[in-house]
Amino acid sequence: MMEIILREPIENLGGRGDVVQVANGYARNYLLPRKLALPVTDANRRQVARERVAAEAREAVERQDAQSVAARIAAAECVIARRVGGTGTLYGSVTSADIAESLEGQQLTVDKRRIVLTEPIKELGDFVVPVRLHRDVTADLKVTVVQEGGAATPPAAPDPEPEVQSESE
Repeated sequence: MMEIILREPIENLGGRGDVVQVANGYARNYLLPRKLALPVTDANRRQVARERVAAEAREAVERQDAQSVAARIAAAECVIARRVGGTGTLYGSVTSADIAESLEGQQLTVDKRRIVLTEPIKELGDFVVPVRLHRDVTADLKVTVVQEGGAATPPAAPDPEPEVQSESE
């Protein structure tokens, strides 16, 4: 077993600056070459402490930016029109790329990989889709899938019937 200091958070192992014991091969072949960890020495402990301070400051700025974008996304509504078959099912589906493209039309740039769709939307209706902007910040976006071809607008009021004049006058 080898003792190392993590430079980045690693899932199921530890966070930045943690001193952990890992198998020799895991450290030598994966963590150290990718600069994800350093061997435990006093100089490396000081270096990781400096990196931690800088990373926490950068993280705070990123979190603030993500929260401001999350507020804009929560206020936005994404309406996507698709062709629909006779039974009300969509031809094709609505994917995260479609949602990202619709958001760009509203001056909100979101990477499609940040939109969390477990599977594409394949029916008409309203959906709440989470958008993961940061490790700690997730916004809920309201997505409405409507029928293409004007069904999204309410039907026009019926034309009033012309008055028929009777001939008995």
